[in-house]
Amino acid sequence: MGFLLDSCTLKPYNQEIIDSCNPFDCDHQDLNDFFTNDVDNYSAELLGKTYCFTLDEDPAVIVCAFTISNDSIKTTHLPNSRKKKVIKEIPRQKHMRSYPAVLIGRLGVHKGYRSIEGQEDNTGKQLMDFIKSWFIDGANKTGCRFIVVDSYNEPRALRYYAKNGFESLFSTEEQEKEFTGLPPEVELTTRLMFFDLIILAKG
Repeated sequence: MGFLLDSCTLKPYNQEIIDSCNPFDCDHQDLNDFFTNDVDNYSAELLGKTYCFTLDEDPAVIVCAFTISNDSIKTTHLPNSRKKKVIKEIPRQKHMRSYPAVLIGRLGVHKGYRSIEGQEDNTGKQLMDFIKSWFIDGANKTGCRFIVVDSYNEPRALRYYAKNGFESLFSTEEQEKEFTGLPPEVELTTRLMFFDLIILAKG
């Protein structure tokens, strides 16, 4: 199976986890701050659900964590070329103005557990495969066509999502600013990316 499912346990990430576990460090200050100080309030306000995998041999170690919430891709908010890219695998009779999606709001892997000796896939890849599998499982209680992420506009984060099959929702930063209503002079700190789950569901 892999290190994550064989040697770790999935748990809700809540105040009990924060109090009983070692500080989570994914080597990203903003993410570390969220998982330490904001995650419980975020959940209490029903803005997202956060989960983590803890190490079985030492449950005080948080190996990775992620936050998910409901979202959608509204094709009316996309330029025609990008709309065609998003709906290319959707039959014409099923075309809609909005498609159900799940948003990965935050995701981090502990800096000491990114690579495990003897594992073909690193922990980040195993985590993303796990999240994808959740939303194509027959027990999933709601329709979900896409996974979307507002990735940090940083090389490491963009490379991670691209390696896991995500594509940019907009072709350029300038296009994304235009269609999301940001002034041209504003620095784009995140990039919207998507993954079409039908690739796995029909695979």
